[in-house]
Amino acid sequence: MDFSAQTAAPLDASSMTSNSVLSARGIGKTVKSGASDLVILREIDLEVTPGEVVAVVGASGSGKSTLLAILAGLDTPSAGSVTIEGADLFSLDEDRRAELRGRSVGFVFQSFQLLPSLTALENVMLPLELADNPEATLLAKAMLERVGLGERLHHYPKHLSGGEQQRVALARAFVVRPKLLFADEPTGSLDAESGAAVIELLFEMNREFGTTLVLVTHDEPLASRCRRVVRLQAGRLA
Repeated sequence: MDFSAQTAAPLDASSMTSNSVLSARGIGKTVKSGASDLVILREIDLEVTPGEVVAVVGASGSGKSTLLAILAGLDTPSAGSVTIEGADLFSLDEDRRAELRGRSVGFVFQSFQLLPSLTALENVMLPLELADNPEATLLAKAMLERVGLGERLHHYPKHLSGGEQQRVALARAFVVRPKLLFADEPTGSLDAESGAAVIELLFEMNREFGTTLVLVTHDEPLASRCRRVVRLQAGRLA
């Protein structure tokens, strides 16, 4: 299988297949900016099949993070639809969207998004506890050991380095065995060495768990390691 970068062309709605884990059609996002409207995204069509690794790249302000938030159901579009595993995200109420995310979706953010009042172990346990998993402690410990933090279970985020915090975030994302993982500039807050280690771990775990990965990055060498590259320019697919 060729994992070299490929540039994605916009997809016709008729080309969307039932095999997609993620489908977006006609996504637009417009927000008020003073007396005028600011168009962030325009007519985005995207299909991601199970097991794909897709990079979303573009200049600052091109709409990458906004697109990722909409694909994940964390933000709502002004137009268009997003389907994850056959479920139309924006036909669901917020509770049902949250239930779908908790069951099938993982997240890794540039700013880690760990809860500062919880230890590393408690942060990783959180999504399992929300799902009422009786083995939350056991599974969270095993996942932290998997990312090399077996000796840091009871440390709070402020006592962990940036690289360690992102490893906790990876453990939290993968512990629910998501079918779909969204990563938004996962190395953006890290130095080069820590960032490289986190990326190696991310790709390694992604292969191990067979996850579908959608990755936002401005790092072209990183994007080139993904199977497909989606380029945004001024809110449109290039």
